[in-house]
Amino acid sequence: MEVLHPQCAGLDVHKATVVACVRCAVDGDVKTETRTFGTTTKALLELSDWLSSEGCTHVAMESTGIYWKPIWHILEGDFELVLANATHIKHVPGRKTDVGDARWIADLLAHGLIRGSFVPPTEVQDLRDLTRTRKQLVREVARHTQRIQKTLEDANIKIVGVISDILGQSGRAFLEAIIDGESDPEKLADRASKRLRASRKQLVEALRGTVRDHHRFMLRLHLEQIDSVQRTILDMEERLGERLDPFREPIELLQTMPGVSETSARVLVSEIGADMSRFPTANHLVSWAGLCPRSDESAGKRRSTRIRKGAAWLKTVLVQCAWAAIRKKDCYFRARYHRLRARRGSMKAIIAIAAAMLRAAYHMLTKAEPYKELGPGHFDRASRARAANRHLRNLRRLGVSVRLVTVDDDLADLVSP
Repeated sequence: MEVLHPQCAGLDVHKATVVACVRCAVDGDVKTETRTFGTTTKALLELSDWLSSEGCTHVAMESTGIYWKPIWHILEGDFELVLANATHIKHVPGRKTDVGDARWIADLLAHGLIRGSFVPPTEVQDLRDLTRTRKQLVREVARHTQRIQKTLEDANIKIVGVISDILGQSGRAFLEAIIDGESDPEKLADRASKRLRASRKQLVEALRGTVRDHHRFMLRLHLEQIDSVQRTILDMEERLGERLDPFREPIELLQTMPGVSETSARVLVSEIGADMSRFPTANHLVSWAGLCPRSDESAGKRRSTRIRKGAAWLKTVLVQCAWAAIRKKDCYFRARYHRLRARRGSMKAIIAIAAAMLRAAYHMLTKAEPYKELGPGHFDRASRARAANRHLRNLRRLGVSVRLVTVDDDLADLVSP
């Protein structure tokens, strides 16, 4: 097998140690040397100096949790780095050791058998950390809100079924009054906002419960946690605004697509970046995101077509955008969803819409152009165009020359002359 990188190294990364194997091929003779380093900054600098002294040009490592990131940052710029998916480079069973893993990675790298994972630039990595942390904080607010609802149900306070937002103006007033010791449902109902649709009778019945000191303590605890997290989210938003300045244009482009809000556009840019040159085609990006059927075939039978579990943060926001997009009338995504749902079911159809939106995002970012709406009649026009082209080919086979005249300008663009 041809050696593509005669001087390279493989790293087996752990939390406290890094096992490095240098592989040098000279005149058909392969020499390897293995050393173990710590993961402190000083030890990693010693690793970088040793790899440079051995003349290494390429270095490969596994994507082991977050432990690969400090090593990547230190070696970046001095070597051609390759981040390998641990699932793709599993060692032969029965021969697994740290030294063996490092040598195995070096051998695979030397022969060009490692497909590098997508590692975004540092500024995109920082943006990704911010958007993911923000989403975790929003989820934490939702969890504490659910715990408040659970405490109210335990006290037989039924306002969850009367007001839509327990943390809204009226709900917050009720909670603060209950925490302060108020238990009279009539006085609690007086704190309701005038815009509340529920009648006073409904409020009084819903606020009549058996509140104990324990319930007040739990409500105060969860409410303080929500306030604290919401202040943190505001700080996060301010930080995000600073980091998003270089990405304003791609974010505005993505917002022209149906179903994509500003928050969703931020997440998309933080997950896939703004430079699409890393992905050769839109289908490569969809495959990386895990939104296409997997290839699993044996003995002529397809065993599974389920999508992969990777890119959970990206898939989640794309599916949310897809549900929002299909609710828009006179929209291409809505028409495509209903066509697919009839044959494949709602869940597979929504995944297909999410994949279509990611393909559209790829072309929008590549060409720096806004979204172009095809409209709900796109499939009807395409079907008519295919039928017209099929008849034209049959006429040409019969030796008949025809002059094509169409009354639909949109159809004329799709029909071959």
